[in-house]
Amino acid sequence: MSPRSVVIAGYGMAGARLADEIQRRDPDGERVRLTVVGAEEHTAYNRVLLSSVVAGTMRPEAVRLHDDEWSSRTRADLRRGVSATSIDRDARRVHLDDGSTVDYDALVLATGANPWMPPVEGLEPGPDVVAFRTLDDCARILDAAKLGAPVAVLGGGLLGLEAARGLAGRGNLVTVVHPMPHIMERQLDAESARVLTRKLEELGVAFRLGVGAARYVSGDGLKLDDGTHVPADLIVVSTGVRPETKLAVDAGLTVEGGIVVDDLLRTSDGRIHAIGDCAKHPGAFGGLVQPAWEQATVVADLVTGTKSASRYRGTQAVTRLKARGIDLTALGETMTGADDPTAEVLTFSDPAGCRYGKLVIRENRVAGAILLGLPDAAATITQLYDRGTPVPEDRLAVLLGRSLPPGAPSAASPADLPASAVICRCNAVTKGRLVEAWRGGATDVPALAGATRATTGCGGCKDAVGGVAKWLAAQ
Repeated sequence: MSPRSVVIAGYGMAGARLADEIQRRDPDGERVRLTVVGAEEHTAYNRVLLSSVVAGTMRPEAVRLHDDEWSSRTRADLRRGVSATSIDRDARRVHLDDGSTVDYDALVLATGANPWMPPVEGLEPGPDVVAFRTLDDCARILDAAKLGAPVAVLGGGLLGLEAARGLAGRGNLVTVVHPMPHIMERQLDAESARVLTRKLEELGVAFRLGVGAARYVSGDGLKLDDGTHVPADLIVVSTGVRPETKLAVDAGLTVEGGIVVDDLLRTSDGRIHAIGDCAKHPGAFGGLVQPAWEQATVVADLVTGTKSASRYRGTQAVTRLKARGIDLTALGETMTGADDPTAEVLTFSDPAGCRYGKLVIRENRVAGAILLGLPDAAATITQLYDRGTPVPEDRLAVLLGRSLPPGAPSAASPADLPASAVICRCNAVTKGRLVEAWRGGATDVPALAGATRATTGCGGCKDAVGGVAKWLAAQ
């Protein structure tokens, strides 16, 4: 039987992960003939780590997901610097902007999202106005951000704050302009945002909150809508993204803010799937890589025929701020207040120490948490959340990351973790993948990092990976 032709339109984090998952299930290409189309000239890279490139703590080559020999080694037909322009659903054919076409039995749209440029007078992409989204954007930012130069970051969300921290660490005078009353309003409550703002101010980042940009004059800076002025030689725009759905719209697929998919990640055409930021599934959150990588696993199961019952049921997303000197984790119900009669809500605030903790419990399970400057608590609570494990009776000990009493469930024991437990969220490395790499000869943390990329992101999982390594060595 000849292999099925599978085409992936998009060679970002979602498309690259899907290609890897297909190769893992079909290493000899007996089931799938794979074609990957990507608009960027680069090999796939980890967009989550771009703030580390801006900060200077990682080199651009260190964030690559594939090396230059990936396609020849895997026999995948990789077409870089080429975009899909249209889909002929009747002929099952994709047209590319270099004039070529590629036929498919199954097509996966992994086209991602595009940065949104706010309608501010004078604000146009150029040498001194850069939307922070790609590896090339990092190069443009570093080119323009001369040492000590004033920089304005538009947007106080996750990516904007990571860029701001990175640039401040390089010696730039950074001001974050954010129209909402507090930063990271999607993930943080007002008090945790206040503590985080104080911490970032200590690290050299200034803030203008509750005010928007009204006009930009190159070489001068931003005029804000309250009449004040922010000097800036460079504007970094991080004001959100919009799903890239043009291919789907032109092909007549159902699009409602994103490409609508079911639990098999199928679009309204059963031969076409969509994953990642371009897709819309009720259980997925936009802007986070974890849902995209979980979706890639499901689609790989389906297109290779290795697990026809595989379904995507949604993601329990965990958000981490990847900025040097800051340890922040937010998950689940972060906005639930103490006045909610259906939940237990514990909070701890230490603004002077730049620490904040919030734990939301429903039916004796973690329903949400915000943990700033509490890394031990973050590790335990995240695992309790992922596994649905009952919360120990000493709630305060859990929130503060103190040692739990004898007999309490240990969330951090590698022996108790299922193979599917995610150890490294930056690179979506599970315990099972670490075990597999260990059996393949990667028998210490550096070797595991080389084989799986675990610990090479924000570094927050280093102790957990070390714990798995020690547990395996003792077997």
